[in-house]
Amino acid sequence: MNSMQIVGEPAAAPTKAQTAIELSATSVTFGRGPTATPALAETNLSIPDGEFLALVGPSGCGKSTILRLVSGLVRPTSGVVVVGGREVAARALRVGMAFQNPTMLPWLTIEQNIMLPLKIVEPFRSQFKKQRKLAFRDKAHALLAQVGLKGFANKFPWQLSGGMLQRANLCRALIHEPRMLLLDEPFGALDQFTKEELWTILQNLWLAHKPTVLLVTHDLREAAFLASRICVMSPRPGRVIDDSAVTFARPRTIKMTFEPEFVALNQRLRDLIVDIRGVESSDDPSDASLEGTS
Repeated sequence: MNSMQIVGEPAAAPTKAQTAIELSATSVTFGRGPTATPALAETNLSIPDGEFLALVGPSGCGKSTILRLVSGLVRPTSGVVVVGGREVAARALRVGMAFQNPTMLPWLTIEQNIMLPLKIVEPFRSQFKKQRKLAFRDKAHALLAQVGLKGFANKFPWQLSGGMLQRANLCRALIHEPRMLLLDEPFGALDQFTKEELWTILQNLWLAHKPTVLLVTHDLREAAFLASRICVMSPRPGRVIDDSAVTFARPRTIKMTFEPEFVALNQRLRDLIVDIRGVESSDDPSDASLEGTS
């Protein structure tokens, strides 16, 4: 019996009370005057609390710009970004982040690296000295066990493989119980087998903790495996051209990604991106991807 369901359904619009992230007529332009570069066209996007949303599209389409808007690292040129019911600039938010490079501090053990957010983020910061060798250490070890790194807490980053470091990186992103998790190509530098293993680990972490997740990826199979909703973006200046729910049953398996319905979703997403790139290129043959605004 096929365990997969119909894909490509329009995503249900979240109610106001359930919205974790909302972009309203939000645009971003880098620079001023004749050298100004529009990175993100006016965009409206709502993400319900606890949803796993993936942004896909060609390089330079504004995917990472949206991620930076949500984290507060970039300010909108127009419109507003609301996270947890308040504008991003209005207050600090508890956010977990993971990027393609795990950026572990080489002079600290894996346990110490994972606990770094607890030294910075309240209410953990005020308890850190008392709890770092008790509850906080237990918390770090429990996360390590969940990602298959039990027994590696006292190792140093240079003693671990790239895949193991990215597992530890996910632990660090989750240890302070963030309300949302922002992921920018977290598995982009890994081999395919390690990627697939980490997809399953990330899915299990999301099912266990249910943060709101915003994933930027160029890997359409990764997006379809992990996300409950996928937004396809056009080339620069980016805008959402397709917003669809992914209704495959969970927990998903790697074997499912080779079934016809899953392959059909990947092909549909690829066709959308290829078609819009062709249209944009014919409109402006001089246009090229903008490094740093993908």
